Amino acid sequence: MKIATGMSDDEKPRRLVFTKEDIEKFTRALRAYLENAKASCALLVDAEGHILVKEGETSTYPADTLATLVAFNVESARRTAGLLGDKEFSVLYHQEGRENLQLTLTGRWGVLAVVFDDKTTLGMVRLYGSVLSSKLKELFTEIANRKPPA
Repeated sequence: MKIATGMSDDEKPRRLVFTKEDIEKFTRALRAYLENAKASCALLVDAEGHILVKEGETSTYPADTLATLVAFNVESARRTAGLLGDKEFSVLYHQEGRENLQLTLTGRWGVLAVVFDDKTTLGMVRLYGSVLSSKLKELFTEIANRKPPA
């Protein structure tokens, strides 16, 4: 499976090739995260808004639409950060009525979108999200550094 990666305006597009084992590693990491953080759903989304991995409950909203909007939101935040003199924001938080959304960059390759409600706290989501983000960055880096298949 080939998925486009994130890029800045001055970079050429790169693509990563994910194996079944890669997707299984991502899936296990998201499952463990949901169990620890007590969040409702976690999506790993690429820079173009494609879902790489989805774990948890998404019946109350269309996950594909959320993933697309996450990608737009992150790109908007990235450009806003640039205007403010920063490289980018690493975490974005949206507080709504019943459900909340936290977006965490996972290196240049993806975004972790976590939906959670009052069954957990923002602190738990952030604490375990920080650990997961580091793990996901390691996995993406490992994949990016792997010799492409012939």
